[in-house]
Amino acid sequence: MTIWVDADACPNVIKEILFRAAERVRLPLVLVANQFVRTPPSRYIRAIQVASGFDVADTHIVEQVQAGDLVVTADIPLAAAVIDRGALALNPRGRLYTEDNVRQSLDMRNMMEELRSAGLASGGPPALNQADRKAFAAELDRYLHRRRQARG
Repeated sequence: MTIWVDADACPNVIKEILFRAAERVRLPLVLVANQFVRTPPSRYIRAIQVASGFDVADTHIVEQVQAGDLVVTADIPLAAAVIDRGALALNPRGRLYTEDNVRQSLDMRNMMEELRSAGLASGGPPALNQADRKAFAAELDRYLHRRRQARG
């Protein structure tokens, strides 16, 4: 099993949590971005730089992800695509996407996009805060715990 990170927009504080977790449980962590991503020296952590372009990193992740892997992303269409492949998706704010909630999230995202394009809404989500970081770390720990239990 591997943890994949949509690293172009992943907050550094979330990457740090992931770096520590990968080392602690000796689990492969792959950061995918269309720019250079600094990673600590580790046999478990690597970064892949893909070509620039719309959704190139997302496409790479979807092509490589396997059932049971975890993808860290705030990109709801990417989350939906990896769930369709049997993987799990975790938002940097700690929301685990499932088959049950990802479609609803995708519908809400599309509605907000329409409102923004019509000038009826502006801005994006608020800045990541301490509660978000704690929620992310807790959900990541739950994933890692379930993974350990499944392996016996």
